Amino acid sequence: MGTVTTSLSQQAQSIFDDLGYSVAEEGGELRATRKWRVVQVTPMPEPRDPPTTGEMRCFVTWSERVSDLERRILRSDVDYEWAIIGVRDTNDYEVTHRSGG
Repeated sequence: MGTVTTSLSQQAQSIFDDLGYSVAEEGGELRATRKWRVVQVTPMPEPRDPPTTGEMRCFVTWSERVSDLERRILRSDVDYEWAIIGVRDTNDYEVTHRSGG
């Protein structure tokens, strides 16, 4: 991975801001709100076990770690809707979406 000038948390906040969400920090995570939708956003530089609860979650990680994180989430069989945003060091990103439950 090349030099990265912003953190995953800053990247996540910028992405959700651009999508029209109001974003607030909440204990190491972000809470993104737009109309009726509330998404818990978890910056995750290294794949780890995902939270076990929630309704709508989005995990933000580096693009080369998306597959590892996706495997962990699938293995955990979480019962919530989730997505992964893979951020590249060029500040662009790709979204992987799966529905839980």
